[in-house]
Amino acid sequence: MTPTALADLTAPGGDLVTQATTEVENNPALNITIFAAFVAVTMFIVLRASRNNKTASDYYAGGRSFSGPQNGFAISGDYLSAASFLGICGAIALNGYDGFLYSIGFLVAWLVALLLVAELMRNTGKFTMADVLSFRLRQRPVRMAAAISTLAVCFFYLLAQMAGAGGLVSLLMGIDGALGQSLVIAVVGALMIVYVLVGGMKGTTWVQIVKAVLLILGAGAMTVWVLALNGFNLSTLLGAAVDNASAGVGEAVLDPGLKYGENPLDFISLALALVLGTAGLPHVLMRFYTVPTAREARRSVVWAIWLIGAFYLFTLVLGYGAAALVGAETIENAPGGVNSAAPLLALHLGGPILMGFISAVAFATILAVVAGLAITAAASFAHDIYANYMKKGKVEDPDAEVKIARRTVIVIGAVAIIGGIGVQGQNIAFLVALAFAVAASANLPTIIYSLFWKRFTTRGAVWSIYGGLGSAILLITFSPVVSGSETAMISSADFAIFPLDNPGIVSIPLGFILGWLGSITDRTIESPELAAEMDVRAHTGFGAEKAVEH
Repeated sequence: MTPTALADLTAPGGDLVTQATTEVENNPALNITIFAAFVAVTMFIVLRASRNNKTASDYYAGGRSFSGPQNGFAISGDYLSAASFLGICGAIALNGYDGFLYSIGFLVAWLVALLLVAELMRNTGKFTMADVLSFRLRQRPVRMAAAISTLAVCFFYLLAQMAGAGGLVSLLMGIDGALGQSLVIAVVGALMIVYVLVGGMKGTTWVQIVKAVLLILGAGAMTVWVLALNGFNLSTLLGAAVDNASAGVGEAVLDPGLKYGENPLDFISLALALVLGTAGLPHVLMRFYTVPTAREARRSVVWAIWLIGAFYLFTLVLGYGAAALVGAETIENAPGGVNSAAPLLALHLGGPILMGFISAVAFATILAVVAGLAITAAASFAHDIYANYMKKGKVEDPDAEVKIARRTVIVIGAVAIIGGIGVQGQNIAFLVALAFAVAASANLPTIIYSLFWKRFTTRGAVWSIYGGLGSAILLITFSPVVSGSETAMISSADFAIFPLDNPGIVSIPLGFILGWLGSITDRTIESPELAAEMDVRAHTGFGAEKAVEH
């Protein structure tokens, strides 16, 4: 697609209208310049942060040196992924009310995570989710299971971010082909590897802080702009969205059921995955290990709530604004498809400069989140599998664990690039929902039982993690998402036997049931002393900075 053609598409409904509209052109050179400036600034930050990466605590947890407000911005930067910005705006533009359910689900999910697990896990653990899950249970089997689950969740989430990167940059550069998008995904993967190899958690955290500030300011400015064009009247905006909805949709874009009306169970399954999944996302929970005290952890929570809540309110206006000003059919036919709604809205509002800025923000979003995912996955492999499973906690060289983590980052980057190329064109909000389903099925039951049920055993933990993980992946594999339709990942095949797009309604309860069943059938009595110590740590923060050794 040429720049002029892209400008033509910014007209409502995609029609060739006024000369004023066609003069608004996408400028690839400007976009590349803005991208390069962001990469240069963040790389400078990462290099400065890397000077103090001397220990495992520095590399995995940023030396626990961040304040509450800093960590609050970093948490929001980690949580507000490309799915939040690109995927949700596109989902609202095309599916209206049903698309906004993603925003509601992600926001409510954050509150569930805070109330149930976030601070308790931070007080109990050291670097990773497995530190908490294995604290009072047998180390080796639980650590291995938790590490495998962490890697699986990170993989699904990375797929979403990579798919978003390909669609976004393809839109900006006018690239409308699989080869070009594949090259873009490879570049994003390479940048991710450099950020994490050089900066570790400190560098990654500062990238997330910068990205959060830019994302919230950019989304806020666009929200005010869209409302101003509609006289700050939401009804006027919604009416325009109805007028420019897809053919045959009309006022249905304002009503529940446009996407999930035919199969309410699919919506219930999605809602369960979104609301419960955040509490099991290891890369979000790992952020709480970067602050020095429980008080700072609580302060970071307050900052994150305000930032995340404001952003998800912005998505409602941005999504319907894209539908009203750009047009649903235009968005569907643009390079990047549904994920192009926010950049096209920016192009319509402020021309190529605003589009370049907003797209650079989205690009920053992807880079920051993939870096956070990569450091989490690398920490899980090096700390849990290598140091505590393979070496049984007896790593002679204190730098060996960090070296293994850095090598793992390279492997993760390669896998993410290959996987991202394979899921091009998929809605990234939906791909993230699958990651949430895996997290809620495999991680959340074990986390809840470990923190609140003294009778929980090693067998229960292993059954819960593997059962929830296995069932979620199995159901996804045989769902309509993978095969059986034109929009499936493998459109040429049909082996879909599970009727729902999201497995949460089955796999999440199964994870809880298996954790309970495994524990009540296990005659092994876990250490009551360790259970008592974990309870004290979780509720007081005492000993949170000490190594977890037993």
